[in-house]
Amino acid sequence: MCDELVARAGPRCTKQDTRYRKAIEPGMKIAITMRHLASGDKYASMKFDFRVPHNILSVLVREVCQAMVDEYKNEVISCPTSSEEWRPTAEVFARKWNLPHACAALDGKHIACKRSADSGSLYHNYQDFYSIVLMGLVDSDYKFLWTDVGGHGHMSDAQIFNASELKECLEDGTIGLPPADPLPNDDRDTPYFILIDDAFALRTNMMKPYPQRRMTKEQRIYNYRISRDRRVVENAFGILAQRWQVLSTIQQEPDTVQLVVEVCVCLHNLMRMRYPALQNAALDTEDANYQLVPRSWRATCNMHEVYSQRDPTVTALQPRNSENTSNFASILLQDLCPGKTC
Repeated sequence: MCDELVARAGPRCTKQDTRYRKAIEPGMKIAITMRHLASGDKYASMKFDFRVPHNILSVLVREVCQAMVDEYKNEVISCPTSSEEWRPTAEVFARKWNLPHACAALDGKHIACKRSADSGSLYHNYQDFYSIVLMGLVDSDYKFLWTDVGGHGHMSDAQIFNASELKECLEDGTIGLPPADPLPNDDRDTPYFILIDDAFALRTNMMKPYPQRRMTKEQRIYNYRISRDRRVVENAFGILAQRWQVLSTIQQEPDTVQLVVEVCVCLHNLMRMRYPALQNAALDTEDANYQLVPRSWRATCNMHEVYSQRDPTVTALQPRNSENTSNFASILLQDLCPGKTC
């Protein structure tokens, strides 16, 4: 795969030698970029490994990421646009996840970034750190069919979806979902749909679970099936962040983070297409009793440096709001009223 990346993306990031210095070889540039994406190492530490100054690393990583996106994006991220293309995906959902007529799962993920100058609270999300949003449509094989990268952190998933081209395609029918037909052992037509969660509005072609109140047995079974199938998008985000550790440690401007996320998604899909058996070996499985068996992709903890970007005021409020507050107050009262109960 490395040889393929050098052969295809290398010409896009090749520079001319000058009389002042020789240009860095494309193979070296791609090796540096892949190391940064996979390990999340900062430029200050990588400069000793490759003997390239950190300021040069910051430039060539963006250059190589852009070259890879330009070379692979249209090839590896393609959303079906006809019923003939959607039916095989729906059949895999029915066979693998026991939910007929499901075509894909949609959700969003916050990717941490630095606060850009004069942006105010534009990128500040509800989890108290600065981020951009990756909105992804994922098929039953954990591949991204469509992505929207760059949504501001303060925006909800519904806001990003309502402003996206995916909503327009669903409304005007150009996305090409198959026409409604009966479910197995039924004679009533049921539309094909995309799986969503409570952040989105319920539509004919977008299904989400019932509210968790006063449910019948049939509704609980329906919720179980919907939630079980919707795990493909959650797991796809988890596999993406576990494979490319830079997504949990990146400290860059939003524009750079957007480019890094795009190249990580492209490489994720490329690996799913080129080496499916190797990739599936790390995925969750089920035992004979249909119980989940976690695999290696869950072994690495991510997002461990995100909370260092919290607002200092929020961080300062934590000791005051902690469980020790009552003990601290009682000590103060004892100092004010020694030997008495105030």
